[in-house]
Amino acid sequence: MKEKSSAVKEALWTRGFILACLANFLMSFAFYLLVTTLPLYLVKELSIDHSKVGIVLSSYTLAMLFARAFSGYLVDTISRKRLFMFSLIVFSILFGGYIRATTVAAFMILRFFHGAAWGVTTVSGNTIAIDIIPSSRRAEGIGFYGLNMNISMAIAPWIGLLVYDNWGYLSLVLCCLFTGFAALVTVRSMDIKPREHKKEPVPKLSLDRFILIKALPVGVNLILCAVAYGALISYGALYGEEIKIGNPGIMFLFMAVGLGSSRIFSGRLVDKGNLHKVSVFAMLLLTASFVIFASANNIYAYCTASLMIGVGFGSIVPAFQTMFVNMGKHNQRGTANSTYLTSFDMGIGAGMLMGGYVSSFANLSAVYLASAALCAIAAVYYLTITMPVYNNSRKNKRKEEIIQQI
Repeated sequence: MKEKSSAVKEALWTRGFILACLANFLMSFAFYLLVTTLPLYLVKELSIDHSKVGIVLSSYTLAMLFARAFSGYLVDTISRKRLFMFSLIVFSILFGGYIRATTVAAFMILRFFHGAAWGVTTVSGNTIAIDIIPSSRRAEGIGFYGLNMNISMAIAPWIGLLVYDNWGYLSLVLCCLFTGFAALVTVRSMDIKPREHKKEPVPKLSLDRFILIKALPVGVNLILCAVAYGALISYGALYGEEIKIGNPGIMFLFMAVGLGSSRIFSGRLVDKGNLHKVSVFAMLLLTASFVIFASANNIYAYCTASLMIGVGFGSIVPAFQTMFVNMGKHNQRGTANSTYLTSFDMGIGAGMLMGGYVSSFANLSAVYLASAALCAIAAVYYLTITMPVYNNSRKNKRKEEIIQQI
């Protein structure tokens, strides 16, 4: 079923959208600078046990998921720009805590609050970007906006290691602080028009103000795909070492190329009414890609599969986020984005656990065969459950809009 597209192509790359993309890149860059270096610092310089390092690193996840649920409600009820700026200020200031923290308990508390700030920041930032993007180019805009985070995820860990190895931990934290406040300056310079407040009753606190209940079937579908993504980013490089790839980190480079190239065409295809075709194609491509990845025995198959996986996830992520946004009302964009991000993070977390569990009694090749199976199940689930639920939701939403206009 095709969505209607506007005859006139509205401008996407406005000043506001460019600044939103820049802010997303900077805050993501600051966040991911510490991803690979913090474990090294905890183990080598503070002599913290590996098991406790895992607890420290994961302590932000629970806070992030909890904060995202409430931030969806906050984004839909108060000034989005003020919430974005406040959460970004807290997010940036908390980097200073990494200089003073020296114990496991201190790092756990710090990571908890940092995760909460990150959760609010990402939801409010995503929602503001969607407010700026023309509705006729929503999927395309979401794709390019998200690409900035993908790029930061690919290069920030590498730069973080470079800074840490050459100038030390303190210099790395100062880089995080500087980048975080650069993101704040960028957001401060954005000219965001205040939302039009219609005369509506104040929304009551209820479950659907925190979770977009009607989109839960879509959330399940996204979780199935994200499990495979979580297993890949956690164990992909280790798998490369297992199959004797000289530089297994090259996987992230090829994934980044795939993600970036797919964003150029996938969003436009979705905006032209090919949402379901793009989604199903992406899931089938991911299924085939993970089969190739699981059977790779040389660098050519390893890199080709990584590129294909990048194209698959680069196509499916903006498509699913568009579905969440389209299923919510105008005053539920924050809740829609919160539900989307929460579903994706839950899938990634489950993928990390799945990868560790399966590899404990089999090998990493089995992990990626399981990932391929999950993507195939996701495609079947999409055709039988997600697509009918989404289509019915869109029909009901149009009926409500027509009734309101009468």
